[in-house]
Amino acid sequence: MASFLATSQIHIFSMSKHFRPWKIDQEQLLPPSVQDYVPKDHLSRFVVALVRESLDLSAIAASYRSGLGQPPFDPWLMTALLLHSYASGLYSSRRIAKACIERADFMMIVASDPPDFRTISDFRKRHLQALAGLFVQVLKLAETAGLVKLGHVALDGTKVKANASKHKAMSYARMKKREAELKAEVDRWLAAAEAADAEEDKAFGKDKRGDEMPAWIADKQKRLAKIREAKAVLEAEAKAAAEAEAKRRHEAEEKRKTEGRKKGGKTPKPPSGEPEAKAQRNFTDPDSRVLLTKDGYIQGYNAQAAVDGTAQIIVAHELTQSMSDQGQLIPLINGIEKNLGRKPKEGSADAGYCSEANLEALASRGIGAYIATGRAKHPDGEKRGTGGPFTQAMREKLRRAGYRSRYRLRKQIVEPVFGQIKQARGFRQFLLRGFEKVKAEWAMICTAHNLTKLAKAA
Repeated sequence: MASFLATSQIHIFSMSKHFRPWKIDQEQLLPPSVQDYVPKDHLSRFVVALVRESLDLSAIAASYRSGLGQPPFDPWLMTALLLHSYASGLYSSRRIAKACIERADFMMIVASDPPDFRTISDFRKRHLQALAGLFVQVLKLAETAGLVKLGHVALDGTKVKANASKHKAMSYARMKKREAELKAEVDRWLAAAEAADAEEDKAFGKDKRGDEMPAWIADKQKRLAKIREAKAVLEAEAKAAAEAEAKRRHEAEEKRKTEGRKKGGKTPKPPSGEPEAKAQRNFTDPDSRVLLTKDGYIQGYNAQAAVDGTAQIIVAHELTQSMSDQGQLIPLINGIEKNLGRKPKEGSADAGYCSEANLEALASRGIGAYIATGRAKHPDGEKRGTGGPFTQAMREKLRRAGYRSRYRLRKQIVEPVFGQIKQARGFRQFLLRGFEKVKAEWAMICTAHNLTKLAKAA
């Protein structure tokens, strides 16, 4: 009875309520254009217009010369597809190819003729440096649109995972130990095989010697070769670093003698040409490094960006393998001048960039510096009187300004940019391997960020 009443109520409700018709099977009189399903103000339309009308892709187009074989996809189409993908938070060639048959904005770009994932991947690999070079073109368009003033530029770095696991790395001390272990295992097997030739003839037959190398030995020899190669690289790096340090000390000593200054302190030990026991090298991406982040250690790179305060446009970018940001301040400032032909009026950065040499370099260039000398909560931290004259002057400058200091702009300019890249667009790991390729990939990420800012202002 209750079931009957419930059914009746539903029937009465459906009879009294009218719904919009569901025309799922209705055919259209005229074939629709895929552009009809993409809003006029959508990012994909802006990217297509920008690529077709404003970007110079001659470096990419010029590489296609042969008339043999199937015609390749239009380079303007492929460039627009990659730029829109990066701006939309899609980086994997497989995910991009899937979007080309599922998402209207991607279908519009490829004009319903989707490339497969291998074509997308090969295009990116082949033209990686040219695609990275689009950063400057997009940056100058942003400057023309009034989004870049270079009044205040904030600098910062963020650690990004490499396409490699930290568990695939090995320390120099472990390399030496494992090299000896593997060599001993291989030697033992070869010696045993040679001594047991007669018995193995009976076991394996006369057509085989009996000393053929089994798969597990071949694998161990491959591992041994990899370890020896990585060990040799670490040793070469350590030797080069020791020679550079010895040269630096010699030049400093000659300068001291020329200036007639007395030698102070203890004489440091001569640099060792052997790597430290804890020095590591990764077998998957040897150029990546183990870096400390707030969430622990990662195998990755230190991605750097200089961001203009007007509209959070990235005006310069760098990539380093170093844990420290200190050596990246001047390269970023040089990058701004190279990209835009002028210097910023002011620059801010956290304590990781603070050094006497950096502060002196900014002062010599006439750039107003706001660089923390202590932790973020206390940018004018550390004891007064410590550090060189430029460091002490900066500490006093930040202390006098207090909460009104221009340093406060740093957090609201550059940190949201990394949040937009990592959180909003989901970029948390590089896809490519090798320093030069990863550097170009970071340039594409920065270009995509600037594209989204430019689209909003258009």
